[in-house]
This record gives sequence, C-alpha cells and structure tokens, in this order.
Amino acid sequence: MTETIISLETVNPIEFFGVNNGKLDILKKKFPLLKILSRGTQIKLSGSPEQVESAKEKIELIVQYLERNGHMSENYFEQILGGDDAETVDNFIDRNPNDILVFGPNGKTVRARTINQKRLVQVAEKNDIVFAIGPAGTGKTYTAVALAVRALKNKMVKKIILTRPAVEAGESLGFLPGDLKEKIDPYLRPLYDALDDMIPADKLGYYMSTRVIEIAPLAYMRGRTLDNAFIILDEAQNSTDLQLKMFLTRIGANAKAIITGDLTQIDLPKNQRSGLEKAARILKNIDGIAHIELDEEDVVRHRLVKAIIKAYDRDNRENPQDQHPQQHWRDRK
Repeated sequence: MTETIISLETVNPIEFFGVNNGKLDILKKKFPLLKILSRGTQIKLSGSPEQVESAKEKIELIVQYLERNGHMSENYFEQILGGDDAETVDNFIDRNPNDILVFGPNGKTVRARTINQKRLVQVAEKNDIVFAIGPAGTGKTYTAVALAVRALKNKMVKKIILTRPAVEAGESLGFLPGDLKEKIDPYLRPLYDALDDMIPADKLGYYMSTRVIEIAPLAYMRGRTLDNAFIILDEAQNSTDLQLKMFLTRIGANAKAIITGDLTQIDLPKNQRSGLEKAARILKNIDGIAHIELDEEDVVRHRLVKAIIKAYDRDNRENPQDQHPQQHWRDRK
C-alpha cells in the first residue's frame, strides 16, 4: 500500500473535479481499486504502487492540460484517463510549453489551444495542402491565419493570400451601400480580424498596400499562379465544384494552402452544390494532402457555442428531412 498527494493549486479545482464532482466520479470509476480523496486544492491517492503511479501520471497530464487551456471537457477527461496508447497520451503532452505560433501586438500570444488545432499545425508543417473541416468556433480560420503569418515572419513564403467566396448568407449584396470593394469587405471581415490580432496595425497596413498580404474574393483567383505563398481558402463550403477545382489548380511552386469549411453551414443557392465535400473525398489519399476534422470539443468561443452546435447536430439526426443535402456527408464517410 502506498499513498501520494497531488497539488491542484495551479488550476481551478472546479475544472478538475467537475460540476458536482462529475469528473472526480469518472476518475474513481477508472481506478476502482484506489482510494481517492479530494481535499481543497489537493487530491490523495491510496492503493497499490502500480495503480497509484498510473493514476498520478494521468492526473498530472490533466493538470498540465488545464494549466495551458483552462478548461477540459468530460469527454477529454475520460479520453486521457482511458488512453494508454502512446498516440493518445502524446496528444495531451505539452512537450514545448513555449510553442507559440505568433507573437501579436501588445504581447498577445497566439497558439493552438485544442488537440485538433494542434493536429492542424502538425499536418500543415508536413503537407502542402490541408483540408480543415468543422463547425463554427473551432478555430479553423484563426489557426490557419496564424500559420500563414508565422510562415511569412520566418521568410518561408513571400506573401499571404486569404480568400473567401463572396456568397450571400441570406442578405443581398445589391442592397448594400458603397462600391464593389465596400460591398465585399464585410464577407472578408473575419480574415481582417484574425490579422489584427497577429500583426501591428502599421505593419499590417504596409503589408496590405504592398500586396505582401492580399485578401480577395475567390473569383479574383482565376487565371493566377500563386508561387511562394501561403494561401487560405476560408468558408470553402460556399464554393462550387468548379470554383474549388480552380482554386486548387492555382497553387504554384513553394506554396502551401489550407482550405477551411463547415459543411453544415452552406449558403449556396439550392440549385448549386458545394464542392468541398467532393474535393475532400476524392483527394483523400493523395500524398501531400492532409485532412483534419474539428468538432464541438475544439470550440474556443463562448461556452454556449458548444451547446448550440450539439443541439443542431441532435436535431439534424432526429429530423434528417430538414437538412441540406450536403449535411449528410459525415454519415457517408
């Protein structure tokens, strides 16, 4: 029989133990042979040396994750407790606590915050084209922009090109005031917002004026060859099959591309089909092209966004007749 006490002073105990000790109950079920007691900011383990050591290792990984991210869902909590294989454990280990993608203005640091965001970073380093598909709020665009800015700062590319389909999401472009640029800019605003977090305003203005960073609607990519560039196609679910093929064939020498999209939020007219599902499917087994799927566990916006996504997913399962035809893509994979 051996005992050990683990301090939780560096994390929020409620995040570790869970609401009404929900996570603590999970821990006890995973290690039924151990006596586990919680005392304020400490947790005491009593039992066989092997069991105590195993539980201690898992708890330390959980604490490390909470120190970095502040929150861990019950799903992740169960994953780390039950994952004995090297890959599962490796996903939670922060081998380099200073693994920051970009230092933004006023000391702001930008880094991948969830497991799938970190996977996106890893596959983007090894592949020239990456499809990142998932619901709103999962950090697809933000992480992709951070990777592009890092590549530019490290002189790995000479320019950044950010593009989106200018598709109306229930509103009509024709009724918006201003010239074409002023009509289109609201559709590109999320890309500007991400850049504002990562590059000082004066430097960003210089990059934009010299076209080192270019933000443009997808239609403007036609006929170009994009060399020495980091290219991001955002909201790719709103591109048609021909548009997406056009974009993918623009990629030139020493270029990287990340295509992000959410196949549950397609704003194309009913007579047009999104090209994203087809592209992700037919390009799946090509060397140099990677695919990452993000889910509600990667949501880094308001806590209610995760609940909203789950509610819509549940309704889609219960009322499939109400879905857009493209929304069945995950079930067909």
